[in-house]
Amino acid sequence: MSISASISSPPTLPAKPLKGVEKVAALLLCLGKTSSSRLLKHFDQEEIRAITVSAAQLGTVAAEELDRLAEEFIEQFSSGTSLFGTANEVEKMLNGVLPEDQLSDIMSDVLGNSNRSIWDRLATVSETVFANYLMNEHPQTAALILTKIKPAAAAKVLGQINPPLRNQLVRRMLTIKAVVPEIMREVEKTMHEDFMLNLSGTREADSYARMADILNKMDRDHMEEALDNLNEVRPKTAEMLKGLLFTFDDIVKLNPRTRMAIFDQIPTDQIVMALKGTDGRFREVILSSLTARARRICEHELNAGQPAAQRDVLQARSTITNLALEMAGRGEIELNTKQDEGAYFN
Repeated sequence: MSISASISSPPTLPAKPLKGVEKVAALLLCLGKTSSSRLLKHFDQEEIRAITVSAAQLGTVAAEELDRLAEEFIEQFSSGTSLFGTANEVEKMLNGVLPEDQLSDIMSDVLGNSNRSIWDRLATVSETVFANYLMNEHPQTAALILTKIKPAAAAKVLGQINPPLRNQLVRRMLTIKAVVPEIMREVEKTMHEDFMLNLSGTREADSYARMADILNKMDRDHMEEALDNLNEVRPKTAEMLKGLLFTFDDIVKLNPRTRMAIFDQIPTDQIVMALKGTDGRFREVILSSLTARARRICEHELNAGQPAAQRDVLQARSTITNLALEMAGRGEIELNTKQDEGAYFN
Protein backbone atom coordinates (compact mmCIF):
# COMPACT_ATOMS: atom_id res chain seq x y z
CA MET A 1 0.00 0.00 0.00
CA SER A 2 1.63 3.23 -1.15
CA ILE A 3 1.24 6.31 0.99
CA SER A 4 2.78 8.78 -1.43
CA ALA A 5 -0.61 10.00 -2.56
CA SER A 6 -1.54 10.86 1.02
CA ILE A 7 1.20 13.47 1.33
CA SER A 8 -0.10 15.48 -1.60
CA SER A 9 -3.79 15.27 -0.59
CA PRO A 10 -5.73 18.47 0.10
CA PRO A 11 -6.00 19.65 3.73
CA THR A 12 -9.71 18.84 4.04
CA LEU A 13 -10.35 15.15 3.60
CA PRO A 14 -13.69 13.45 2.92
CA ALA A 15 -14.91 10.78 5.31
CA LYS A 16 -12.67 7.78 4.81
CA PRO A 17 -14.61 4.60 3.96
CA LEU A 18 -14.08 1.77 6.39
CA LYS A 19 -12.81 -1.55 5.13
CA GLY A 20 -12.94 -5.14 6.30
CA VAL A 21 -12.33 -5.57 10.00
CA GLU A 22 -12.73 -1.80 10.55
CA LYS A 23 -16.42 -2.15 9.74
CA VAL A 24 -16.79 -4.93 12.28
CA ALA A 25 -14.97 -2.89 14.92
CA ALA A 26 -17.10 0.22 14.29
CA LEU A 27 -20.35 -1.72 14.42
CA LEU A 28 -19.46 -3.49 17.65
CA LEU A 29 -18.50 -0.23 19.31
CA CYS A 30 -21.79 1.32 18.20
CA LEU A 31 -23.87 -1.59 19.44
CA GLY A 32 -22.69 -1.18 23.02
CA LYS A 33 -21.49 -3.72 25.55
CA THR A 34 -24.58 -5.93 25.84
CA SER A 35 -25.18 -6.52 22.14
CA SER A 36 -21.50 -6.61 21.17
CA SER A 37 -20.79 -9.11 23.95
CA ARG A 38 -23.32 -11.56 22.51
CA LEU A 39 -21.77 -11.20 19.06
CA LEU A 40 -18.16 -11.47 20.22
CA LYS A 41 -18.83 -14.91 21.71
CA HIS A 42 -19.10 -16.21 18.12
CA PHE A 43 -15.56 -15.09 17.19
CA ASP A 44 -12.38 -17.02 17.93
CA GLN A 45 -9.46 -15.42 19.79
CA GLU A 46 -7.47 -14.49 16.68
CA GLU A 47 -10.51 -12.77 15.18
CA ILE A 48 -11.13 -10.90 18.43
CA ARG A 49 -7.49 -9.85 18.52
CA ALA A 50 -7.73 -8.43 14.99
CA ILE A 51 -10.98 -6.60 15.82
CA THR A 52 -9.49 -5.23 19.03
CA VAL A 53 -6.39 -3.81 17.34
CA SER A 54 -8.52 -2.26 14.60
CA ALA A 55 -11.01 -0.77 17.07
CA ALA A 56 -8.29 0.72 19.26
CA GLN A 57 -6.80 2.50 16.24
CA LEU A 58 -10.13 3.45 14.65
CA GLY A 59 -10.11 7.08 15.71
CA THR A 60 -12.99 9.27 14.58
CA VAL A 61 -15.64 7.74 12.33
CA ALA A 62 -17.92 10.34 10.75
CA ALA A 63 -21.69 10.11 11.11
CA GLU A 64 -22.17 9.69 7.37
CA GLU A 65 -19.90 6.69 7.38
CA LEU A 66 -21.91 5.16 10.22
CA ASP A 67 -25.03 5.77 8.16
CA ARG A 68 -23.52 3.88 5.24
CA LEU A 69 -22.66 1.02 7.59
CA ALA A 70 -26.21 1.02 8.88
CA GLU A 71 -27.62 0.71 5.39
CA GLU A 72 -25.12 -1.97 4.46
CA PHE A 73 -26.08 -4.16 7.40
CA ILE A 74 -29.77 -3.19 7.25
CA GLU A 75 -29.74 -1.86 10.76
CA GLN A 76 -30.96 1.52 12.00
CA PHE A 77 -28.54 3.75 13.92
CA SER A 78 -29.50 6.74 15.96
CA SER A 79 -29.12 9.82 13.77
CA GLY A 80 -26.09 12.06 13.59
CA THR A 81 -23.63 10.82 16.21
CA SER A 82 -19.99 10.23 15.47
CA LEU A 83 -17.87 7.56 17.08
CA PHE A 84 -14.34 7.57 18.48
CA GLY A 85 -12.64 4.22 18.97
CA THR A 86 -10.05 3.93 21.75
CA ALA A 87 -8.33 1.16 23.65
CA ASN A 88 -10.40 1.98 26.77
CA GLU A 89 -13.67 1.59 24.88
CA VAL A 90 -12.53 -1.73 23.48
CA GLU A 91 -11.52 -3.02 26.90
CA LYS A 92 -14.94 -2.10 28.29
CA MET A 93 -16.57 -3.95 25.41
CA LEU A 94 -14.48 -7.09 25.96
CA ASN A 95 -14.66 -7.12 29.75
CA GLY A 96 -16.80 -10.05 30.83
CA VAL A 97 -16.81 -11.54 27.33
CA LEU A 98 -13.35 -13.11 27.46
CA PRO A 99 -11.55 -14.85 30.31
CA GLU A 100 -9.27 -12.44 32.18
CA ASP A 101 -6.06 -14.04 30.92
CA GLN A 102 -7.15 -13.76 27.26
CA LEU A 103 -8.32 -10.18 27.77
CA SER A 104 -5.04 -9.26 29.45
CA ASP A 105 -3.04 -10.87 26.65
CA ILE A 106 -4.94 -9.03 23.91
CA MET A 107 -5.02 -5.68 25.68
CA SER A 108 -1.27 -5.83 26.39
CA ASP A 109 -0.76 -5.89 22.63
CA VAL A 110 -3.23 -3.09 22.03
CA LEU A 111 -2.06 -0.85 24.87
CA GLY A 112 1.53 -1.50 23.95
CA ASN A 113 0.78 -0.27 20.44
CA SER A 114 -1.20 2.70 21.74
CA ASN A 115 1.36 3.84 24.28
CA ARG A 116 4.37 3.47 22.06
CA SER A 117 4.72 5.59 18.93
CA ILE A 118 4.76 3.78 15.59
CA TRP A 119 7.95 5.72 14.84
CA ASP A 120 9.66 4.26 17.91
CA ARG A 121 8.57 0.76 16.99
CA LEU A 122 9.93 1.13 13.45
CA ALA A 123 13.41 1.10 14.98
CA THR A 124 13.00 -2.69 15.24
CA VAL A 125 12.71 -3.06 11.44
CA SER A 126 15.82 -4.08 9.52
CA GLU A 127 17.37 -0.98 7.94
CA THR A 128 17.86 -2.91 4.70
CA VAL A 129 14.18 -3.85 4.53
CA PHE A 130 13.21 -0.29 5.51
CA ALA A 131 15.47 1.18 2.81
CA ASN A 132 14.01 -1.11 0.13
CA TYR A 133 10.54 -0.03 1.21
CA LEU A 134 11.36 3.69 1.03
CA MET A 135 12.97 3.36 -2.39
CA ASN A 136 9.55 2.30 -3.72
CA GLU A 137 7.90 5.41 -2.29
CA HIS A 138 7.84 8.98 -3.62
CA PRO A 139 11.00 10.76 -2.37
CA GLN A 140 8.92 13.36 -0.50
CA THR A 141 7.07 10.60 1.35
CA ALA A 142 10.33 8.80 2.11
CA ALA A 143 11.85 12.06 3.41
CA LEU A 144 8.85 12.66 5.69
CA ILE A 145 9.11 9.16 7.15
CA LEU A 146 12.84 9.56 7.77
CA THR A 147 12.25 12.78 9.71
CA LYS A 148 9.85 10.96 12.04
CA ILE A 149 11.97 7.96 13.04
CA LYS A 150 14.85 8.06 15.52
CA PRO A 151 18.00 9.79 14.16
CA ALA A 152 20.16 6.70 14.67
CA ALA A 153 17.66 4.55 12.76
CA ALA A 154 17.35 7.15 9.98
CA ALA A 155 21.13 7.25 9.61
CA LYS A 156 21.30 3.47 9.22
CA VAL A 157 18.49 3.46 6.67
CA LEU A 158 20.10 6.26 4.65
CA GLY A 159 23.32 4.27 4.65
CA GLN A 160 21.54 1.50 2.73
CA ILE A 161 20.29 3.84 -0.03
CA ASN A 162 22.27 4.68 -3.18
CA PRO A 163 24.13 8.04 -3.01
CA PRO A 164 22.03 10.01 -5.57
CA LEU A 165 18.73 9.17 -3.86
CA ARG A 166 20.28 9.54 -0.41
CA ASN A 167 21.44 13.07 -1.23
CA GLN A 168 18.01 13.94 -2.62
CA LEU A 169 16.31 12.66 0.53
CA VAL A 170 18.63 14.68 2.77
CA ARG A 171 17.74 17.85 0.83
CA ARG A 172 14.03 17.10 1.09
CA MET A 173 14.29 16.33 4.80
CA LEU A 174 15.70 19.82 5.38
CA THR A 175 12.62 21.43 3.81
CA ILE A 176 9.84 19.24 5.25
CA LYS A 177 6.93 21.36 6.46
CA ALA A 178 4.13 20.55 8.89
CA VAL A 179 1.72 17.91 7.60
CA VAL A 180 -2.05 18.02 8.09
CA PRO A 181 -2.91 15.81 11.13
CA GLU A 182 -5.42 13.70 9.18
CA ILE A 183 -2.80 12.90 6.56
CA MET A 184 -0.17 12.20 9.23
CA ARG A 185 -2.54 9.71 10.88
CA GLU A 186 -3.05 8.04 7.51
CA VAL A 187 0.72 7.77 7.06
CA GLU A 188 1.11 6.29 10.55
CA LYS A 189 -1.67 3.80 9.92
CA THR A 190 -0.09 2.69 6.65
CA MET A 191 3.31 2.28 8.28
CA HIS A 192 1.68 0.22 11.02
CA GLU A 193 -0.02 -2.04 8.46
CA ASP A 194 3.04 -2.44 6.25
CA PHE A 195 5.53 -3.09 9.06
CA MET A 196 4.02 -3.77 12.47
CA LEU A 197 1.22 -6.01 11.18
CA ASN A 198 2.96 -7.54 8.16
CA LEU A 199 6.58 -7.74 9.23
CA SER A 200 7.50 -6.95 12.84
CA GLY A 201 6.07 -8.52 15.95
CA THR A 202 3.79 -10.96 14.12
CA ARG A 203 3.86 -14.53 12.93
CA GLU A 204 4.42 -13.18 9.42
CA ALA A 205 7.64 -11.56 10.61
CA ASP A 206 8.74 -14.97 11.81
CA SER A 207 7.85 -16.48 8.44
CA TYR A 208 10.01 -13.90 6.63
CA ALA A 209 12.93 -14.56 8.95
CA ARG A 210 12.51 -18.34 8.65
CA MET A 211 12.24 -18.13 4.87
CA ALA A 212 15.34 -15.94 4.65
CA ASP A 213 17.21 -18.45 6.81
CA ILE A 214 16.10 -21.30 4.53
CA LEU A 215 17.12 -19.39 1.39
CA ASN A 216 20.49 -18.55 2.93
CA LYS A 217 21.17 -22.27 3.35
CA MET A 218 20.09 -23.27 -0.18
CA ASP A 219 22.47 -23.72 -3.11
CA ARG A 220 23.06 -20.35 -4.77
CA ASP A 221 21.40 -21.37 -8.04
CA HIS A 222 18.35 -22.75 -6.25
CA MET A 223 18.08 -19.63 -4.09
CA GLU A 224 18.20 -17.31 -7.10
CA GLU A 225 15.66 -19.43 -8.96
CA ALA A 226 13.27 -19.30 -5.99
CA LEU A 227 13.67 -15.52 -5.66
CA ASP A 228 13.18 -14.94 -9.40
CA ASN A 229 9.99 -16.98 -9.31
CA LEU A 230 8.73 -15.16 -6.24
CA ASN A 231 9.57 -11.80 -7.82
CA GLU A 232 7.22 -12.55 -10.70
CA VAL A 233 4.30 -13.26 -8.37
CA ARG A 234 4.98 -11.11 -5.29
CA PRO A 235 7.70 -8.57 -6.11
CA LYS A 236 7.37 -6.67 -2.82
CA THR A 237 7.78 -9.86 -0.80
CA ALA A 238 10.79 -10.87 -2.91
CA GLU A 239 12.40 -7.46 -2.35
CA MET A 240 11.93 -7.68 1.42
CA LEU A 241 13.38 -11.18 1.49
CA LYS A 242 16.42 -10.04 -0.49
CA GLY A 243 17.01 -7.45 2.21
CA LEU A 244 17.20 -10.22 4.81
CA LEU A 245 19.58 -12.47 2.88
CA PHE A 246 23.31 -12.74 3.41
CA THR A 247 25.53 -14.79 1.12
CA PHE A 248 29.24 -15.56 0.86
CA ASP A 249 29.61 -12.87 -1.82
CA ASP A 250 28.29 -10.29 0.67
CA ILE A 251 31.28 -10.79 2.97
CA VAL A 252 33.37 -8.34 0.92
CA LYS A 253 30.77 -5.64 1.70
CA LEU A 254 31.49 -5.82 5.42
CA ASN A 255 33.94 -3.54 7.14
CA PRO A 256 37.42 -4.95 7.92
CA ARG A 257 36.77 -5.33 11.66
CA THR A 258 33.65 -7.42 11.05
CA ARG A 259 35.42 -9.63 8.51
CA MET A 260 38.31 -10.18 10.92
CA ALA A 261 35.88 -11.23 13.66
CA ILE A 262 34.39 -13.83 11.32
CA PHE A 263 37.61 -15.26 9.85
CA ASP A 264 39.35 -15.43 13.24
CA GLN A 265 37.02 -18.37 13.93
CA ILE A 266 37.48 -20.17 10.60
CA PRO A 267 40.30 -22.74 10.13
CA THR A 268 42.73 -21.81 7.36
CA ASP A 269 41.94 -24.95 5.36
CA GLN A 270 38.26 -23.89 5.22
CA ILE A 271 39.24 -20.39 4.11
CA VAL A 272 41.45 -21.82 1.36
CA MET A 273 38.64 -24.10 0.19
CA ALA A 274 36.10 -21.25 0.17
CA LEU A 275 38.41 -19.03 -1.90
CA LYS A 276 38.86 -21.62 -4.64
CA GLY A 277 37.51 -20.21 -7.89
CA THR A 278 37.27 -16.59 -6.70
CA ASP A 279 38.89 -13.75 -8.64
CA GLY A 280 41.94 -11.82 -7.47
CA ARG A 281 40.11 -8.76 -6.17
CA PHE A 282 37.64 -10.77 -4.10
CA ARG A 283 40.43 -12.97 -2.77
CA GLU A 284 42.53 -9.97 -1.73
CA VAL A 285 39.66 -8.50 0.31
CA ILE A 286 39.32 -11.75 2.24
CA LEU A 287 43.07 -12.29 2.70
CA SER A 288 43.43 -8.74 4.03
CA SER A 289 41.10 -9.75 6.88
CA LEU A 290 43.44 -12.49 8.14
CA THR A 291 46.35 -12.40 10.53
CA ALA A 292 49.78 -12.28 8.89
CA ARG A 293 50.44 -15.94 9.68
CA ALA A 294 47.02 -17.14 8.44
CA ARG A 295 47.43 -15.11 5.27
CA ARG A 296 50.82 -16.67 4.48
CA ILE A 297 49.40 -20.16 4.93
CA CYS A 298 46.37 -19.42 2.74
CA GLU A 299 48.44 -17.79 0.00
CA HIS A 300 50.83 -20.75 -0.05
CA GLU A 301 47.97 -23.23 -0.38
CA LEU A 302 46.16 -21.19 -3.02
CA ASN A 303 49.34 -20.73 -5.08
CA ALA A 304 49.82 -24.48 -5.06
CA GLY A 305 46.74 -24.67 -7.25
CA GLN A 306 45.41 -27.95 -5.91
CA PRO A 307 41.99 -28.75 -7.47
CA ALA A 308 38.91 -29.03 -5.26
CA ALA A 309 35.45 -30.49 -5.76
CA GLN A 310 32.73 -27.89 -6.23
CA ARG A 311 30.73 -29.59 -3.48
CA ASP A 312 33.56 -29.01 -0.99
CA VAL A 313 34.00 -25.38 -2.06
CA LEU A 314 30.30 -24.63 -1.65
CA GLN A 315 30.26 -26.38 1.72
CA ALA A 316 33.17 -24.26 2.96
CA ARG A 317 31.47 -21.07 1.82
CA SER A 318 28.24 -22.16 3.48
CA THR A 319 30.10 -22.81 6.74
CA ILE A 320 31.52 -19.27 6.74
CA THR A 321 28.17 -17.70 5.85
CA ASN A 322 26.34 -19.65 8.55
CA LEU A 323 28.90 -18.59 11.15
CA ALA A 324 28.44 -14.93 10.14
CA LEU A 325 24.67 -15.26 10.48
CA GLU A 326 25.00 -16.94 13.89
CA MET A 327 27.35 -14.21 15.13
CA ALA A 328 24.95 -11.52 13.90
CA GLY A 329 22.07 -13.31 15.62
CA ARG A 330 24.00 -13.19 18.90
CA GLY A 331 24.69 -9.48 18.39
CA GLU A 332 28.45 -10.01 18.06
CA ILE A 333 28.67 -8.41 14.61
CA GLU A 334 26.54 -6.22 12.33
CA LEU A 335 26.03 -7.56 8.81
CA ASN A 336 24.65 -4.33 7.33
CA THR A 337 27.75 -2.20 7.81
CA LYS A 338 29.53 -1.24 4.61
CA GLN A 339 32.92 -0.19 3.43
CA ASP A 340 33.55 3.09 1.64
CA GLU A 341 31.67 3.74 -1.60
CA GLY A 342 34.71 2.65 -3.62
CA ALA A 343 34.90 -0.83 -2.10
CA TYR A 344 34.82 -3.85 -4.36
CA PHE A 345 31.51 -5.70 -4.37
CA ASN A 346 31.78 -9.11 -5.99
